[in-house]
Order: sequence, then C-alpha cells, then structure tokens
Amino acid sequence: MQGKVSPETSAENRVYVGIDVCKAWLDIFIHPIGQTLRVANNRDGLKRLKRELARYDVISIVMEATGKFHRQAHRTLHAGGFAVAVINPLRSRLFAEAIGALAKTDAIDARMLAIMAESLGLQETPPQPQEMLELQELLRARQAVVADAAALKNQLSDAKLAMVRRELKRRIDAAGGSCKRLDKEIKQRMKADPVLARRYAIVTSICGAGPVAAMTLVIAMSELGNCSNKQAAMLAGLAPLACDSGAKFGDRRIRGGRADVRAGIYMAAVAAARSNPQLKAFYQRLRDAGKTFKVAVTAVMRKLVVLANTLLRENRMWEPDYAGH
Repeated sequence: MQGKVSPETSAENRVYVGIDVCKAWLDIFIHPIGQTLRVANNRDGLKRLKRELARYDVISIVMEATGKFHRQAHRTLHAGGFAVAVINPLRSRLFAEAIGALAKTDAIDARMLAIMAESLGLQETPPQPQEMLELQELLRARQAVVADAAALKNQLSDAKLAMVRRELKRRIDAAGGSCKRLDKEIKQRMKADPVLARRYAIVTSICGAGPVAAMTLVIAMSELGNCSNKQAAMLAGLAPLACDSGAKFGDRRIRGGRADVRAGIYMAAVAAARSNPQLKAFYQRLRDAGKTFKVAVTAVMRKLVVLANTLLRENRMWEPDYAGH
C-alpha cells in the first residue's frame, strides 16, 4: 500500500503531495523534490498521476474540498492505496499566509498543500459512500428550494401588482411541491438503508428534533457517533471559541463549521427550548443569567448536536429521564 515506509525505502524517496483541484485539471506539487505536474481532472489524467506517484514513497496527499470536483481524484487515489487528506480551503489559505505565502495561484496552492502535509501530519479522509454523496446532493437541493421559497415569500409581502403577486404565489407553490418530492426521495433512500434508518429513528426520538433536523444531522453530519462531543460541536460550528489575551477575557463566539447544519437544526432548537424537559431548563437558565435569545438558542443547538452524537454512539433512543443526558 502506498504511504507505508518500508526499511528498504530511502528517506530521499519519501514525498508529500499537494493537489490543487479545479474542474478541468489538477495541479500537483511533490515535496521536497520540487517536482510539478498538471494533469486533466478525468480518468486518463488520474491514471497518469498514479503512474508518476508510483515512483515515490508517498507519505501523504493533501487536497482541498472543492464541491464535487475533488471527489473523483479523492476516490481514485484512495482506491490506489494512497493516504489522502481533504481539508477546508480556508485552512490551507490561512496556513499559506502564516508562512508568508501571500500570492495565490494554482501552482502556489499545490506547493502550500504539500508543505502543509509535511508540517501538520494531517489525518487521512476516507471517501464517503456513493449513497451518502447522493443523499447530500438531495439535501443541498432541498435547502436551496427552501431558501428560494423564503426569498419569494419576502418578495410577495412587498408586491403590490396583482399580476406579480399571482406569479410569486405560483412560484412559491412550485417550490413547495419540489420540497415535498425531495423530502419523499430522501426518506425513501434512508428507509431502504437499515443503518441510516436506525440513525434517523434515533435522532427523531429526541423531543424537539423533527424530520428536517434529523435529515440534516444524519446526512450532513455523517461523522456523528464516531467523534467526540467537542469534535461534533466544532464540525457544526457551534463550539464557543475563546478570545482571551492578557488580562482581557473576551466573549466566546462560534466560528466556521457547517452553516447548512446550523440552518437545518435552528427551528428544532427553538422547539426543543419549549418542549424538551432538559433543554428547556437549560435554555431558561441561560436566559435567567442574562443571555440573549440568540446566544441561548445557539447553545441549545450545540446541545442538540452533542445529544445526537451521544445517542448515535451508544445506539439508543432518547429517554426523557435518562441520567446520562
């Protein structure tokens, strides 16, 4: 398997690879030998890349998550035995700036990714199953329809002309039908998979977590159940981050993470703050302590993610009086 160092392998032959991905091609930098390469982002280009990398003992390959454009390269290289880490583009840009590389080109980005691979020892990212990728695509389509419908409703509230109002209502009705069809397809696919069906049932057992929140957590946060509670909160962008310096103790704020997850569970958090016994008490304590509605609801969102992570890890349903909550 590639990436494994054998006693016979010379240190000079060990390399780290950075790949900058775009729709048409891949820019590759092999560190520390300084070799560069550009190949097409298709099957033939990836075959050429694997032949080139077979000459070395590849310790790690790093590429950025670029929507769907990195997926074929990720899956192909992983299947070829290479250890591939897929990272957030913001992380690589901040790393480049931290080491003084302010210019940005495809070639520079590839070099920065290779140096990052050596410097940080990034963990390998296994490709997600095709079924999960398709569910994520369906969920993103649903979220886009919901966002469009909300925008259309805002336009309708300001519209004066009868013809414009009729057209907006027609488009809102069409969006509603599209959302229902997407919901049906997502639920059918999850029901057909015993593992996903069980995960969905566990999340929906939480008082306040409805179908939308459950779909969001099961599909958009497939890591739940296999990570720590702190990691789950960080992935969702709901972990309060310290901002202290010297004698100053700044307010804790959330940052980064998955905005689609936060959007998908917001209403569930509002409902849980009213109906879930434990989360209602938690929310009320924060409000009594002077926290704003937004801060308190964000904290409930974090609790929901952590609770779902715990239940999925323990493979059990939510119980109102369970001592472990």
